[in-house]
Parts: sequence; C-alpha cells; structure tokens
Amino acid sequence: MLKSLILQLVPAALACFTLLTVGGTAEAADPQVAHMVYFKLKDDSKAAKDKLAAACKKYLVDHEGTVYFSVGVLADDLKREVNDREWDIALNIVFKNKAAHDTYQDAPRHLQFIAENKDSWAKVRVFDSYLVP
Repeated sequence: MLKSLILQLVPAALACFTLLTVGGTAEAADPQVAHMVYFKLKDDSKAAKDKLAAACKKYLVDHEGTVYFSVGVLADDLKREVNDREWDIALNIVFKNKAAHDTYQDAPRHLQFIAENKDSWAKVRVFDSYLVP
C-alpha cells in the first residue's frame, strides 16, 4: 500500500517541481521592463507641467502589456543632496516583458504623444531596466 501511494505521489511531485522550475526560468528569461522617462520642459510653469502630465495620461496609459503606469511632477519639498532635480515630469511604466516594451515604442498613441509634445521638451532622459523577479 505504501509503495502504491508513493508511485501515485511521485509523478505529481515531479510535475509540481517542473512547473516551478520552468516558470522560474521563463520569468528570468523574460523579465519585466521598467521604462522611466524624465522630461525637462522649456516652460516649467504649473500649466505646462499639468499639460504634459495630462498628455501622458491621455496617450500612454493602458497600452497592452503594461503592468504599472504613473506620471508625476517633481516634488518641490524633497531637496536632499542626492536628489536629481533637473526634470519637471516623471513617467514610469512597467511592461510585462521586452516584447511589450518594443510594441509600445511603435504604438500609434505613443508616436502621437511624441509628435504633439516634443516641442515643449528642453531635455528627455530615458532609463530602461530589467526588473529582478
């Protein structure tokens, strides 16, 4: 009876081990991508900042493969020596994987956002990274 029980449990245990191992490997091979963009505007007025933040929300939210989206303005009251303050608007998007990131780069709404807003940018810095699971 014990032998019979072991023979029934071993295949199930191997299947679970295989799923965990393959799942972990797939995750490591296809990590999420953090896409962080920092915009320095030519006009750093509140109205200009609000306009760009609204454009980010209009054109850049809810793209396929997006795991997380946020847009914000520089926190005026956080002025430690280590803070980089050479920007006005921060855009943070986490994509499911590199393929989702690459699709976003060529998406019509993303391209329209760039076309309609690039003249307002003094400088744009992009930081892309693979996230550690």
